[in-house]
Amino acid sequence: MRIYLSADMEGVTGLVDADDVQPGGRDYERGRLMMAEDVNAAVRGALAAGATDITVNDAHGPMRNILPESLHPAARLIRGKPKHMGMLEGLTPEHDAMLCVGYHSRAGALGVLSHSFMGHEIEDIWLNGRPVGEIALAHATAAALGVPLAALTGDDRACEEMAEWDASVTTVAVKHARDRFAADLRPTDEARTAIEQSITAALTANRTPPAPPPADSTLTVRWQSSSVASTLLGIPGVTATDTRTVEAQGTLPTLYRLFGVWMRVATSLTNQPPYC
Repeated sequence: MRIYLSADMEGVTGLVDADDVQPGGRDYERGRLMMAEDVNAAVRGALAAGATDITVNDAHGPMRNILPESLHPAARLIRGKPKHMGMLEGLTPEHDAMLCVGYHSRAGALGVLSHSFMGHEIEDIWLNGRPVGEIALAHATAAALGVPLAALTGDDRACEEMAEWDASVTTVAVKHARDRFAADLRPTDEARTAIEQSITAALTANRTPPAPPPADSTLTVRWQSSSVASTLLGIPGVTATDTRTVEAQGTLPTLYRLFGVWMRVATSLTNQPPYC
């Protein structure tokens, strides 16, 4: 059984503030170790379910958060950037299931550290007219590759967002949002045990192959800056729906990869790196 794990940071056990998740923050070094421990709990759960090959993609910010020596030795790590597929780098149809660890709710939700990819620049995202954030876009892209998303961990708002998109995905709430930078934390050992046991159960359950998204999908993004939207119109196939909103049509995962290009363009214009 081949397992792919995408690891974000905002939804990790115990973390609530930018200082916990951004390099240079007062508690970042502790935060990156907490991230590794949530991932390791997921790896243990996958191994208990019979996984024989586990790939972990460091999917947060600079994508150099997990220290290789802190990762469970049974897993391989994809680290650094740029990556053509960003948070889903290394995901292929050969994987039997995907796990999302430490994920967060989309922009506008009152979840811990909520945002959609670029915290200061992206206001809204839609896939085929349906609001999405990092969770749903990852799920849809994996489904297009024929890989089911088996389990997701994060705060309770991230888990609710996952359930709204696909209720069959197992979710593990490691904290309950009080506001965007405050949470009622689940005890660390309890949260890690829940991650491990829930992932074992999810991977040993009978999984229905995910329904693929429409062959011709539309990805729409509303930016805070009209300058970003205007610049993106120089990319073939990108059209505008208003001065701040652009869209493109195509298939997933091609649209996911194209969106990564949009973010790199936005970064060059605003000097605001993607949070992810």
